[in-house]
Amino acid sequence: MGEFFAATLTFPTVLFSFALLVVVAFWVVVLAGGADMDLLDTDTPDSAIHDRWGLGGVPATITVSILIALAWFLCLAGSTVTGMLNLGGVAGFLAGLGVLGVAAAAAVPATRAVVIPLRRTFVPAAPLTRADYVGRVCVIRTGRVGPEFGQAELTSADGSSAIIQVRQTFEHAAEMPLTQGVSAVVYDYDHAAETFWVAPVEGI
Repeated sequence: MGEFFAATLTFPTVLFSFALLVVVAFWVVVLAGGADMDLLDTDTPDSAIHDRWGLGGVPATITVSILIALAWFLCLAGSTVTGMLNLGGVAGFLAGLGVLGVAAAAAVPATRAVVIPLRRTFVPAAPLTRADYVGRVCVIRTGRVGPEFGQAELTSADGSSAIIQVRQTFEHAAEMPLTQGVSAVVYDYDHAAETFWVAPVEGI
């Protein structure tokens, strides 16, 4: 165990060791709720760089964390191998620089291999359109609903709610009038009037 810690605190691995400590501290803060979750957004200013390297589609915080962790591991492995050669002085320093460069370069394709399957997890959901409300159940919020007047509250699949303008045909209004608190189903959308046609759930 002592040799392991010694390897992590010697050149060149020590450079990535400090960076890895920062990454670990960051994720501890995130898990504790002390960091803004907007940092997990895939729409970042440096997304063009990520795309150029094939690392796009995943939040930059995750990409950088994986990159640093893999670079640290590769550097540690390379330092262990070169350490067996017992190189010292200038030769040892040059060997360390070589390990540092190889680890940093190899970490990019290794990170890409990890990021590619993760992209499916961060595919943004398609925004809801008014047509998506058709077929959903709403709750009437006005005293009545008719061909010219009415409002209802509709809850989307993501849990958000919206007040929508609803209308009921004369036939439905006469047979099964909609009043406040009654559930109704949206069966059509009028693009011109920007209103939804609803009917009593019992009548469908």
